Amino acid sequence: MASSEVGGDTSSGGDAQEHSESGVMGDINVTPLVDVMLVLLIIFMIVTPAILAGFQARMPEGAHLKARPEKEERTMFGIDNEGKWYLNKKPIREQDAQKLLEQEFLKHPDDKVLFIKADRNLKYGELLKVMEIAKKAGAAVVAAVSDSKPGTEEMLEEVKEGN
Repeated sequence: MASSEVGGDTSSGGDAQEHSESGVMGDINVTPLVDVMLVLLIIFMIVTPAILAGFQARMPEGAHLKARPEKEERTMFGIDNEGKWYLNKKPIREQDAQKLLEQEFLKHPDDKVLFIKADRNLKYGELLKVMEIAKKAGAAVVAAVSDSKPGTEEMLEEVKEGN
């Protein structure tokens, strides 16, 4: 008889996967773990951009000559083409807007400027409603954000050359 059958040394030879006397395998099967991790990875890859995207709108075009990069500390209010409201790219309910704006202005009391981004196809009445709520919440300045018209960069170069 071989020593593994009698209960002797089991480390010599034999299969790559050893079984105990009870028949239970001592190795971990990682295939289900890898399957679950891959599914979770795919879910997060799909969901994360949707969460980060938040507010999507096509801005109206304006002829402004000074580019202003977005800063995290600015209070940004958005209205998309479906009329959904966003504060700093997070969806909010219309009835909570004034309270949330008041809380946001308390975070930086020296800068009570509200930048509004609204879809170009939105009715102007929606924009006026937001401006009214912003004033009630304590906004000192309400600024409408637009995209540059094509050719604005060339106009800026002409202005710089003329000075």
